[in-house]
Amino acid sequence: MSLELGISGSDSTLRAPIASEARGSGTPLATALWCAEQGWPVHPLAPGRKTPAANCGRCRDQPHSAQGCPCIPAGRWCHGFHAATTDPHRIQAWWAEQPRFGVGVACGPANLVVIDVDAHPAPLPDPDRLLPGIHIPASVSLGGLQHGFHSLALLAALRGQQDPSQDATTLRVRTPSGGLHLWYAARPGHLWRCSTGSSAKRALAWQVDVRAHGGYIIAPGTTTALGTYTACGTVRRPAPLPGWLAAELERTGHRPALTPPTPPTPVPSRARAAVMAARGGRDTAERTLATVLRAVAECAALPEGAGFSEKLNRAAFTAGGLVGAGRMNLADAEAALVTAAAQARPGQERRSLQIIRSGMSAGSRRPLDPGVRT
Repeated sequence: MSLELGISGSDSTLRAPIASEARGSGTPLATALWCAEQGWPVHPLAPGRKTPAANCGRCRDQPHSAQGCPCIPAGRWCHGFHAATTDPHRIQAWWAEQPRFGVGVACGPANLVVIDVDAHPAPLPDPDRLLPGIHIPASVSLGGLQHGFHSLALLAALRGQQDPSQDATTLRVRTPSGGLHLWYAARPGHLWRCSTGSSAKRALAWQVDVRAHGGYIIAPGTTTALGTYTACGTVRRPAPLPGWLAAELERTGHRPALTPPTPPTPVPSRARAAVMAARGGRDTAERTLATVLRAVAECAALPEGAGFSEKLNRAAFTAGGLVGAGRMNLADAEAALVTAAAQARPGQERRSLQIIRSGMSAGSRRPLDPGVRT
């Protein structure tokens, strides 16, 4: 048995960036203001990149979470999508300071669910990972599947639905790498979780990511080093999230429990044990490091857009300061950081260790007073 997917992963109706149609100007500021007019909070992206603009020096040097940070109410763009706004005056001030900023949209506050389809040819995963939770009989030929366009089309075909990548009723955005972002409006009061198509914990389909609450999406019209995110067709507004897609998202664990609220992710037990082994000033040092380790561990709930590297660097800087002040053993502190990072981002141990050692080295040059709270 074979399944004809009938898609090519391309669209011949690419249009000019949204901002140029809406305002007669294709500048990043015009894109940001247009998004804000739609009710989508925006935040700056680093020029030419897909990542949020860097925090101010204070936020980099003094580890803390976005909650309670004075920079956000003061009008700074620190902490990525946490600072997103629809205030035109703040937006104009941000892009006046750096006109080359890209534009990110905070999906949760914008009430958006964006299906992010990748087009990277790669070996097929095991059949059980292709469409998580759906058994694909051995009689079904999967030989033609190459990327996310195909896995999403297969899911739609199995459900008797239209391929979402061909859904001309909603905003679709072609990415520079050949992928596609399908923008949908979530029902009010319905929260959806982010995911990546390669995750073993929560995924809609292979090479199909989900951008929702706790994440951000790159606005159409934004240009990176690889090219421009370009709107397709003529539709410029997200359609309501289709019922069948909502059902699939719920089936695959993208709907968080409404009550009770999910408690903060605890510091991993091995990391906690390492902290407990710290020398001198044990209680204060433990509380200080546990606070920043918890922020790292909580990144496990979001595969992207959680600021993992930034939070790990802050934790390492704090740990280095504790070591430099003689409040903690170097090996114990590094072990705590490595363990927390491995839980949050398995498979990235080498990169995490680089961040940890760099951050600890910088922190050790600024010994941390044991009474400091982060």
